[in-house]
Amino acid sequence: MSGLAIALLAAGGARRFGGGKLDADCNGRPLGAWALSVASDLEGALAVVVGSDRPAFAAGRQLVVNPHADEGLGTSAAAAARWAISIGADALLIMLADMPLVSSRTLRLLAEGALPSAARWPGDKPGAPACFPAAMFADLAVLQGEDGASRLLRGRGNVRLVDVDEDELRDVDRPEDLADVAAILARR
Repeated sequence: MSGLAIALLAAGGARRFGGGKLDADCNGRPLGAWALSVASDLEGALAVVVGSDRPAFAAGRQLVVNPHADEGLGTSAAAAARWAISIGADALLIMLADMPLVSSRTLRLLAEGALPSAARWPGDKPGAPACFPAAMFADLAVLQGEDGASRLLRGRGNVRLVDVDEDELRDVDRPEDLADVAAILARR
């Protein structure tokens, strides 16, 4: 995985959660720390994409500040791509900090195979986490709004979809989601 850049997107405002989502306790750790720990298992450059509010779970990590975070997820993917370009990465793995159940195995499968690759979501749709070759960085770098990087994968014939356990695709948007994933983590 030489030349891999790993971007953990953590710039959202967590409005549906009531704010502070990524630092909320999830089975004894901040929610965002779960995804960060799994990302740290991979070899490559790792950065956390943040907005003006910097979650405590990312302290001591390389931060990429997205000044347009309030405009949507696409702007964070764009910031991640610009960072990957700046460090000369060969591939960019994008993952979301509010998905604490994604496994190291899934991330490795995404990063080690043919690119682009993405988790297979219901309906055979590509989604996060996803890994992009450097040839796609320029397109990623201009994303805007709520539409994330998966928009670039839809309809492409060369996207390798990786089957993942259904639980890995759970994200936390509301407090009840946090309770659900914390219960799953407690059973592991």
